[in-house]
Amino acid sequence: MTTTMSRRNALRLGAGALGSLGAAWALSSCSDASASRPMQFWNNYSPQRAGDPNVIAQSDWFLNATRRWAEAGERPVDMVHIPGYTDPTNTRITTAFAADEGPDIFLISPGDFLRYYNGGVLTDLTPYLTQEAIDDFYPDALATRMVDGRVYGLPMEQEPLAIFYDIAAFEEAGLAEGDLPSTWDDMLGLGRELTGGQRAGLVLDTTPSYYQNFTFYPWIWQGGGDVIDPASGTPHFDSDAAVQALSLFQEAVQSGASPRTLPAGGDLVSAFTNGYAAMWQTGIWQVEAMRQNAPDHPYGIFQLPSPPGGQSVTALGGWAFVVNSRGVDPDAAARFTVELMGTMSERSIGAAVEWNGLAKGNIPARRSVTRAIGDTGSFENPILQQFRDEIVPTGRGEPRYPPVIYKAVSNAIQNTMLAGAEANEQAQITQSAIESYLETYEGGSLI
Repeated sequence: MTTTMSRRNALRLGAGALGSLGAAWALSSCSDASASRPMQFWNNYSPQRAGDPNVIAQSDWFLNATRRWAEAGERPVDMVHIPGYTDPTNTRITTAFAADEGPDIFLISPGDFLRYYNGGVLTDLTPYLTQEAIDDFYPDALATRMVDGRVYGLPMEQEPLAIFYDIAAFEEAGLAEGDLPSTWDDMLGLGRELTGGQRAGLVLDTTPSYYQNFTFYPWIWQGGGDVIDPASGTPHFDSDAAVQALSLFQEAVQSGASPRTLPAGGDLVSAFTNGYAAMWQTGIWQVEAMRQNAPDHPYGIFQLPSPPGGQSVTALGGWAFVVNSRGVDPDAAARFTVELMGTMSERSIGAAVEWNGLAKGNIPARRSVTRAIGDTGSFENPILQQFRDEIVPTGRGEPRYPPVIYKAVSNAIQNTMLAGAEANEQAQITQSAIESYLETYEGGSLI
């Protein structure tokens, strides 16, 4: 793990310890010793004083927010940076919750929402929000943090996926913008053509994780399929669309278009600048990483190609603030979260403008922030404009499947992509596993 926390690494939270959190929860009240201590905010951004400029800028954004809160006379918030915060081998946060010592505020992706909601961890933030502020959030951004009309997390961003490509690699192969692929077959063919020497033609994530699942979902959606059918709420993985998507990942590796391991340790900037990759499925966060670390290196993006009869669809991820319902001061933690991320005040909107437009450079989760960013010039970067105008309209919110469903899908991807298993068989196995799990599932809605 380097000092730069990539989105790929930042979504790798394993599926184990919190699966049974509710049963392990100790119903204890705050001790007298904790009554005066600062609240803790566990995260993967801050504080950090070393690393590339955007790491420091993102760390400072959090530190400035907590400083302003303390200066207003509120209960202080201590930022606690957890190295490997969401690495599946790092059990610090899940172990802390199981021991009733979880942080007061923390960050989660949609993929982890039901793990914590079903475990009884999350504070209902609805009483602290105005209806105007709730309506200000884009529906796809907020829906995966809501249950029965109640809000349990406030998204700070939307992060769409696209294919990044290295212009130098294309030019070396005699290719130009007109050669960008729009179909799966063209993408795989181009991946094989651009593979050679130390360069991988097309990089698809290969590590089992919530992030790999996140990158996989759009390929199912493009064929009209899903893991859980949104209309009926029933499993839908044993389908032509899922088999087609699994086969795509398998063919990418078996044909030589994609590598079995990630180039440059999973760092796109190093991969592009050192000639290790030509195309890479990844997200908007890489735009700021390229600007800060390789501002003169030419690259571009294009929509995820689609299968025959399908259409381009991408996934919209992103982090959200959530509050521990059994922390030392849930009321203060909820007020801090809402005042920073969820009011119509100039300060709250300005903080989100600074995060999305300057510190991280991605798509806001709120309409007011989008409007405000439009006046700052932050989206003068043509790549960001392309994300905003071409990629986001094809987007769909990242699903919030609980750990058992995540793991069943992850196994199917791994078994077909890297172990040579039959896609049809894996789709059936996954379907059966999800059906069995849902027979006794109790918790928040999966869709």
